[in-house]
Amino acid sequence: MPSGFSQNEEVVKFVSDNNIKIANLCHIPEDGRLKTLSFSTADKKQLLEMLDFGERVDGSSLFSFIEPGRSDIYIKPRIGRVFINPFATVPTLNVLCDYLDEKGTPLDIAPVNVLKRAEKKLHSSAGFELKAMCELEFYIMSRPETEMLFAGMADKNYQDSAPFARFEDVRNEIIVALANVGIATKYGHSEAGRIWTEDNMLLEQHEIELIPKDMTEMAETVTVAKWVIRNVCSNHGVSASFSSKIAMNHAGSGMHIHMCGTRDNENVLAGKDGALSHCALEMIGGILRLAPSLAAFGNTAPVSYLRFVSTKESPMSICWGARNRLALIRIPLWWDYRIGPQKNGDCRRTFEYRAADAFANTYLILASLAIAADYGVQNPKGALKIAQDSSADAKNSDQKRFKALPSSCSESADNLEEDRRFYVTDDVFPKRLVDKTIEKLKAYDDRELWKGLIGKPHEVDAILKQYLHYG
Repeated sequence: MPSGFSQNEEVVKFVSDNNIKIANLCHIPEDGRLKTLSFSTADKKQLLEMLDFGERVDGSSLFSFIEPGRSDIYIKPRIGRVFINPFATVPTLNVLCDYLDEKGTPLDIAPVNVLKRAEKKLHSSAGFELKAMCELEFYIMSRPETEMLFAGMADKNYQDSAPFARFEDVRNEIIVALANVGIATKYGHSEAGRIWTEDNMLLEQHEIELIPKDMTEMAETVTVAKWVIRNVCSNHGVSASFSSKIAMNHAGSGMHIHMCGTRDNENVLAGKDGALSHCALEMIGGILRLAPSLAAFGNTAPVSYLRFVSTKESPMSICWGARNRLALIRIPLWWDYRIGPQKNGDCRRTFEYRAADAFANTYLILASLAIAADYGVQNPKGALKIAQDSSADAKNSDQKRFKALPSSCSESADNLEEDRRFYVTDDVFPKRLVDKTIEKLKAYDDRELWKGLIGKPHEVDAILKQYLHYG
């Protein structure tokens, strides 16, 4: 299985030697889903030309920020990231692509380029790089053909094993398929959610945790991983949903993001005594400061906000704490330095942002987190004060005193309008991207949506079903 090439001629030779029939140009636009443009490889001259120049695509169908009147953009193959498509019925090579504008330069509003600028800004301010690791939670759904002999209990599925975890084999096949396309995983397990619907559908929650990578690479990894998960499930005649809420009163699904900073291959988050470094507290303070507007990029649909409830281990308040699953930022247990020595490049010591869900464009939520971390390190005094005042672990701390997370897309849009200066500074986020994000969020008009549906379960269920396969 190739992971990448350095010369286009190497790709052509690989295609010929391995009887590859189709080359897919794959790219990741605004909605965060993998898109595909397919070519026959029969004509090797045409294949080489395609690899050299890429192809035109309709940018206005891929990005709401592009007007139809000037919609042509380019996708340019990036042969350093290729893999054989394990789901194709004929031998197929997938090639990841970059977006270029009409001048052949990186497209400024492409989410990957926003993230690259955010990473560059943080590095120039702080002198270190952020690495990220995402946890993907999702439900596998099917209507069993036979009676389930070990049905288990609702919302008691956490790390259950077969036969109680019916889709353990599907999840493990996903882990193998991810490895086959070059994606390393830390582990997989069944999550808490288990739901039997009135029409005899089984919904079983699972989680796959990835390995820390540079932020740009992690964003691409999440997109390809979701594509793999959906394809494996489809091959088994079941479906997968990344919706943050698929049934009221049951566990929702998030995309928890672990972050660590490294400078000269050393983790900057912990001091020698194992305590949080000032650098870590500054970044945490910056993220807490921008938390209300981060939701505009991390929680992008009305159903995203149904997850923030206290009984389901979801964040509720803008605060941080050690091992606290109701806090926006959690410091995982193995922070304690006594567990083992810290090695070069060690990213086991992280802090975890818990609000995002997999509907988010991963490039944009990681870019916004980098902007928030940059704010913290550039304003250390203020950021440290925010971190100090927002600690859920402080003596006599009452979580009710902390500001609540946004409750709707409309509220998140208001917060982004208020904080927009932080995102557009140095043109990290193009102004038109921020404008369009606000416009889309406001268009949901969901400020009072859920209050108006109290006592109307069938109408709520109808809305939830609309978002089963969103994002």
